[in-house]
Amino acid sequence: MLYLASQSPRRRELLEQVGIAFSVLHVDVPEQREPGESPQDYVSRVARDKAQAGLAHLTAVGRVNAVVLGSDTEVVLDGDVFGKPRDADDAVAMLQRLSGRTHEVMSAVWLVAIGREQGDVCISRVRFTKLDEAAIAAYVASDEPFGRAGAYAIQGRGATLIEYLEGSYSGVMGLPLFETTRLLKNFHSTDLVHAGA
Repeated sequence: MLYLASQSPRRRELLEQVGIAFSVLHVDVPEQREPGESPQDYVSRVARDKAQAGLAHLTAVGRVNAVVLGSDTEVVLDGDVFGKPRDADDAVAMLQRLSGRTHEVMSAVWLVAIGREQGDVCISRVRFTKLDEAAIAAYVASDEPFGRAGAYAIQGRGATLIEYLEGSYSGVMGLPLFETTRLLKNFHSTDLVHAGA
């Protein structure tokens, strides 16, 4: 049985979109970048930590055949990791920095089971149009930036801010589906996919 160690409704929607059967686990792991840790290592570690926390919970209650999927997505510009905005001022500051620039979106996925784990990181490049203060204020007022890495949602109004995307749309949303389904196949977990999907 596959378990998704995430509270993100976007990740649930994306897995459902490709016909993967799963249950949701709520995990709480620290999301703090270590000194000297690269953005890619950070996003990969957090995704792995989520999956491992989920597996630890399941094995503690006797579900020893579980496979747990953990994922994390971060926006990176000039080596800085943009997490979720703390408040409106933080969201404005993020969008001001992203305005007219190309940034990276790093989305990591890990599968873990007892005695086995595999992971991958998908890196996409996103270029924002030049945003004026009014456009930023209107977007922040929509409340869409909150709870989203980098203060925007590509699947929502945030799509109007984006001039160019190179890479994975689903990865920018929060779960790179190509890498995820490839990992599931490599994990010999074909039983986790609905027949005919």
